[in-house]
Amino acid sequence: MSRKRRSFSAEFKTKVVLELLEGEQTLNQIASKYDVTAKSLGDWKKQFLQNAALAFDVSGATKSYQDEIEELKEENDALAKKLGKTTIERDWAVEKHVA
Repeated sequence: MSRKRRSFSAEFKTKVVLELLEGEQTLNQIASKYDVTAKSLGDWKKQFLQNAALAFDVSGATKSYQDEIEELKEENDALAKKLGKTTIERDWAVEKHVA
């Protein structure tokens, strides 16, 4: 029987990683306390530390997402125009054959 994969909220992961960083308990003790694997806890800590700078540069992080959103909107608009043009051409071709 397979075990269902659990998912943890960002808040929970943050709480557990901060407790780990306090250094009062070992990684294995905290993993056991919260019933998570030591590997997962190690991965969360690594991810937390890699992204820690975002806490002090929120505008930089949101700027990159805003730029990406703007690019995707432009791409979406271009595809919508192309679809509209193709639909009109198809409808015109159908009408020409019917008439």
